[in-house]
Amino acid sequence: MFGKNYVAQLINRSAENPADRRRFLKSAGAAGLGVVGASVAGALTGPAASAAADAANSISDGAVLNFALNLEYLEAEFYSNAVHGHGIPESLTHGKGRRGVVEGGRKVHFGSKKVHQIAQEIARDELDHVEFLRAALGSAAVARPTINIRKSFTDAAIAAGLIKAGQTFDVYANEDNFLLGAFIFEDVGVTAYKGAAPLISNKTYLSAAAGILAVEAYHASTVRTMLYDRGLSKDTDAISAARDSLDGPSNDDQGTTLHGRANIVPTDSHGLAFGRTTGHVLNIVYLTPDKATSGGFFPHGVNGTINTSS
Repeated sequence: MFGKNYVAQLINRSAENPADRRRFLKSAGAAGLGVVGASVAGALTGPAASAAADAANSISDGAVLNFALNLEYLEAEFYSNAVHGHGIPESLTHGKGRRGVVEGGRKVHFGSKKVHQIAQEIARDELDHVEFLRAALGSAAVARPTINIRKSFTDAAIAAGLIKAGQTFDVYANEDNFLLGAFIFEDVGVTAYKGAAPLISNKTYLSAAAGILAVEAYHASTVRTMLYDRGLSKDTDAISAARDSLDGPSNDDQGTTLHGRANIVPTDSHGLAFGRTTGHVLNIVYLTPDKATSGGFFPHGVNGTINTSS
């Protein structure tokens, strides 16, 4: 077990500047910690521990949280438009890097009370994630980058074979399209936080990321269940295959059916969820299997030091 001095050293090493450190201590409650357990890398052994340590030393925790903030901007804008007909408050969009606009987005005319209420809840959660990460990062928080909702969903739908080239996929046209769009985001969000966990070295940051990961997993499971109930598994399986074609040679992604049966929770043979590297996450949101610094949902790229796909 380590005391307050060691906690201070961890946060000092992880944060991007002094103001960031002070703000994080205040907003995340780290100042009240008396002791902290061993780092997450300490729970690993052999090559896994070495790899985790190398990754943690090469990327600051602040950089990882800023990477996550870019994804939360995307999700928050998507859901806010669907529920409210407008994006998130402008006061939550400023920060380091190039601040961009949101292209597309409008209110969904929900046909069922259940889907509407679930969309409202998810929209609140995603806005809360943006607010929390911005408060934790303080002056180190990146600005909202340019986000393309209109064209990117059409490109993603064409890649998945949901529509043909020349057609348009309006993700806000109806509940089914909205849920398919949510399926793209939520599954990627879960794997992004899972993959980023070994990169986070201090436990306060890791606990915050784990909390968000749990919420994203609840969202993903709910969306997957609704899509399965609506008979849209064929579309989810096609989207899953498209994601797999973008994020490297592995074949980990799964739709809402597997071997002809329901597959609400995508797991491996050990019952574990898989994670994606930051580069592979960017492959998906940039909509390219190649190394790139922009594209797809982020026409000018994401802000922060983690900005290049694999």
